[in-house]
Amino acid sequence: MSGSEDFAANLASRHARGDRWRLMFMLSTMLAIVFLGALILTIVDDAFGYVVMVDEVDQRSLVPDGQRLEGAGAETLRAIIDEGLSPRRYRALEREKPFDERSGADLYDIVLYEIVKPQVAETYTLFESLFERKRIVEETTRAHPDGELIFRSWASMRFLSTSLTARPLTTGVLTAVKGSLLTISITILFSFPIGIAAAIWLEEYASDSRLNRFIQVNIYNLAGVPSIIYGMLGLAIFVRGLEGFTSGSAFGASAAGEVANGRTVLSAGLTLALLILPVIIINAQEAIRAVSGSLRQSSLAVGATKWQTIWHHVLPASFDRILTGAVLAVSRAIGETAPLVVVGASTFLTQDPSGVFSKFTTLPIQIYQWTSRPQAEFRHVAAAAIIVLLALMLSLNAFAIITRNRLRKQKRFG
Repeated sequence: MSGSEDFAANLASRHARGDRWRLMFMLSTMLAIVFLGALILTIVDDAFGYVVMVDEVDQRSLVPDGQRLEGAGAETLRAIIDEGLSPRRYRALEREKPFDERSGADLYDIVLYEIVKPQVAETYTLFESLFERKRIVEETTRAHPDGELIFRSWASMRFLSTSLTARPLTTGVLTAVKGSLLTISITILFSFPIGIAAAIWLEEYASDSRLNRFIQVNIYNLAGVPSIIYGMLGLAIFVRGLEGFTSGSAFGASAAGEVANGRTVLSAGLTLALLILPVIIINAQEAIRAVSGSLRQSSLAVGATKWQTIWHHVLPASFDRILTGAVLAVSRAIGETAPLVVVGASTFLTQDPSGVFSKFTTLPIQIYQWTSRPQAEFRHVAAAAIIVLLALMLSLNAFAIITRNRLRKQKRFG
């Protein structure tokens, strides 16, 4: 009887311990969700809200009969441009695109931002705009009687399709998005095939020797090295050591006056490839190791060579896991800032990158630059850029999940 009582007490104790651990896991998950929600709310709070605009030049003084610019026709806008723009600025805009070929919306933007020059007097967050609108209106009326209170979405299609400028009202992230996409494309092209090839050799061909164990240990160590170290490595190898190659001068591909050294998109992509290469190798090894040995033996038993077994059976069976890990590594590379600062990312470019030998900036670099500015409006611009970066990373992860599910379905029913 005592044995049964001891068993029952032990069972109850184990169940209680399991309940405590389950509660701890649930609380940890809820805490993570709370932190993630707070992050998203903070970003959204800064990306939308009321803005008080004050014009440097009164719009009503430019249009006949004191009308607003919104109702002015193309001829009226052209006349304002001819009279209000300096000759130097007029010639610069004419070289970009002749005024006769510009739409009414383009002419309106030129008049608004080149002549009227609206300035941001005050900015408010989304929550302030929703719950304290009366106070905001009273403050605007008292402090800026000539100002205009508008609700502004800092994250918009115009923001996404506009290149970098020095003004927070007209700047966009197109330059940074192009730089990020070019950089990450080079990173994928170099790290993905090399990482999978190294994993295949280490897992399928390499013998259990002291040298191979040393290589394996150092791959694990390299996966934990701080990213700034890879930036120093990229600076020494790609920017300085291979300057002729990464600048394009060895191929005659660098534009005159555009690139003076190896601080290019190519150097940045290769540096990030080195950064995520150990992670891809380790993940691919684990995926290959998870494939059942009976699959290999069955293939070899019917006369297939070792390479045929790897290519036709092992890789298809493990590719979904390899892809998932590779995309997570690439997502880390998209958000890196420290190695790109060392390699030479620009914080402001006057033109978009046109190829792998161009100067570059990326979304994380641009976000860092905007958040370091003292003007409040740049904080809102940075929040909008963070939304673009998150959308880019979520799109990449969604692509990986969809591809992985399709591969698993093909293995299940193929």
